[in-house]
Amino acid sequence: MRYAEVIVDLSAEAVDRRFSYAIPEGMALEPGMLVTVPFGPRTLDGFVIRVTDHCDLDPAKVKPVLKLQRDEPVVLGELMDLADWMHQRYLCNLVDALRLMIPSELRGGRVREVSTRFAHLALTGEALEAFIAQNKRAKRQLELVERLRSGDVETARLDAAALKALEKKGAVTVCQRERRRTPRALSDESRTPDPTLMPGQARAVERLTGALETGGRFLLHGVTGSGKTEVYIRLIRRALELGRTAIVLVPEIALTPQMVSWLHGRFGADAAVLHSALSAGERFDEWRRIRSGEARVVIGARSAIFAPLENIGCIIVDEEHESSYQSDHRPRYDAREIAWRRAGTHRAVLVLGSATPSIATYMRTEHGVRPENRLELIELRQRVKDRPLPEVELVDLRGEFDKGNRSIFSEKLASELQTCLDTGHQAMLFINRRGHSTFVSCRKCGYVVKCAQCDVSMTYHQSGELLRCHYCGATQPPPRRCPSCGSAYIKYFGAGTQKVEAEVRRLFPQARVARMDNDTTQRKDAHQQILDAFRSGETNVLVGTQMIAKGLDFPKVTLVGVVAADMTLNLPDYRSVERTFQLITQVAGRAGRADEPGRVVVQTYDPEHYGIRCAAMQDYRAFYTRESANRRLALYPPYSVIARVVFTARAPEAAENAAREAEKAMEAWVEAQGIREHILQLRAAEAPIGLLRGEYRWQLFTKLYFKADTEAVARQLRALADQAPEGVRAELEVDPVNMI
Repeated sequence: MRYAEVIVDLSAEAVDRRFSYAIPEGMALEPGMLVTVPFGPRTLDGFVIRVTDHCDLDPAKVKPVLKLQRDEPVVLGELMDLADWMHQRYLCNLVDALRLMIPSELRGGRVREVSTRFAHLALTGEALEAFIAQNKRAKRQLELVERLRSGDVETARLDAAALKALEKKGAVTVCQRERRRTPRALSDESRTPDPTLMPGQARAVERLTGALETGGRFLLHGVTGSGKTEVYIRLIRRALELGRTAIVLVPEIALTPQMVSWLHGRFGADAAVLHSALSAGERFDEWRRIRSGEARVVIGARSAIFAPLENIGCIIVDEEHESSYQSDHRPRYDAREIAWRRAGTHRAVLVLGSATPSIATYMRTEHGVRPENRLELIELRQRVKDRPLPEVELVDLRGEFDKGNRSIFSEKLASELQTCLDTGHQAMLFINRRGHSTFVSCRKCGYVVKCAQCDVSMTYHQSGELLRCHYCGATQPPPRRCPSCGSAYIKYFGAGTQKVEAEVRRLFPQARVARMDNDTTQRKDAHQQILDAFRSGETNVLVGTQMIAKGLDFPKVTLVGVVAADMTLNLPDYRSVERTFQLITQVAGRAGRADEPGRVVVQTYDPEHYGIRCAAMQDYRAFYTRESANRRLALYPPYSVIARVVFTARAPEAAENAAREAEKAMEAWVEAQGIREHILQLRAAEAPIGLLRGEYRWQLFTKLYFKADTEAVARQLRALADQAPEGVRAELEVDPVNMI
């Protein structure tokens, strides 16, 4: 008797272990296969971890595997090992890591291959010509024959009567064949020629391709518009020539169509795309193309790092500084760290690319970093074709207010926008908040309309005339009178993308405006439709959130306006200055990427702030020097590690009590371990947003030296989270995506 050790597809700590099942006669199982097994009174899917001849249980009591879901392993051996590493590294259930390795709809058999009927021309050469001569009067049949000369066609797209007649005459055969569901981004069959490399690009390509034999880790730091993507393409091409494969990660689904277009234009059917905005069928079919080896280049957002590629030659993480590479739910993995590990396993080249690298990443290029943690720095200091960086002007909004300008546009930005439109160019306007007004308040008593389920103000959305909470999605109509004092003096404060769009339409009736934010990109392919319309000139002003701030390349954009540069500057997060610098630098880099020079207008109430001034000068090194010094003084990451356990409960006292009890237990553990000197802060406190989606939140906050045994501390915090009392949910976060 042979046995399969199976992890059942149930995310619960109590079942996070292997269960043994007997393998029925004639069933061939391998590790990585997906099976159906009995589990108590029900049946569950599960992943085969190991096949063995030995079982410690009484064979008579071992239940058999019921069904094999697919005839091949759905998780490659390397990805099985990766899941096990993630299980240890991110303190998650093993099944949570295994689920990431396959399309979610594959579990439970919710998606399958689809087939359709195709018509095939059965005659060729002289036989075909003779048939045509004999059937000259059957015009519809001959039209169909002409269509089939260039290849098989789905029968649903053909004249049914003509097809039936041709099939009866033996000129056409009809067969059932699999139909691939192709993402829209891969539908363009045009190919793109290679541009001439700049000297800096050529040096970068030479260094990176030279490392394909041995592997290596690199930071490609290039100013905006310096041609990093072309360097990626040349590296990928060389990897393919060596018989290897490649993964390209982008931080936003909005960037995927553009990157797919570039890579598909060079590599054709070798390119595949993976991201959450695909339909279930498209994602499944693309995954199968990758799994079979038909596609050797994978482009996608965070989850594409788990693509089932073998013999990986290079992994590229574009815009590596983006926080979206870090998952904000369990497993709380970082795609950059996964890329680092997979590259090491395959002895591949890892490239982290950005015009504004994160502080932690850039620090890895400096002397004194241990070899296993070090990145080799490659710099691209000039734009392609030696185009100048855009001219950036800071506008002090305090002066605008003194002049009586109450518009969200300064005189300078309004003037530049008028000139841009008059000359037939395009503009991008960036504000990192969606909606119309950021909050609604009573001018008499100061009451602010807040979400009843979350401790945050509600945002006014002009479309639909609703107040909406951007955390839980709750909506309500705006009040006509103040709920607190009854006053009718209700005012809408602040601005979001909707208000900017409305103001552009009011001031510039000739403008063709598009808006790109979470509200306008919910539909399938909405990102691509908005960007295609802007690229074609159908629209000439694009208003958006951070979706438009990085990576996009539009030759006709000569003006970028940063409507409110301070919006992210004073958030309660140690990375707020870094993120502000990155956003302004990145969005400014969208201007002047072709022959026409670019201009950028940055509106701010704090033009002297070093984060804003360095962004205006496009001076990363100056920013890095200042910001890293501040981090060192304040002992913030990367000079320390932050971890917290967030306790959530329906009753406020339940969340608070759980956090305070965990604090006591953690204090006792720290004393017992004798590591007090490694702990910088340890305290229970209310979370910055104390009420979220109707639940109260407290946290156990820990900050420790980066040289401390962070894994041991994290394990202890995870243990405390697992011991949360009934009615309290607890989540461990190490280096949280945000501190709110």
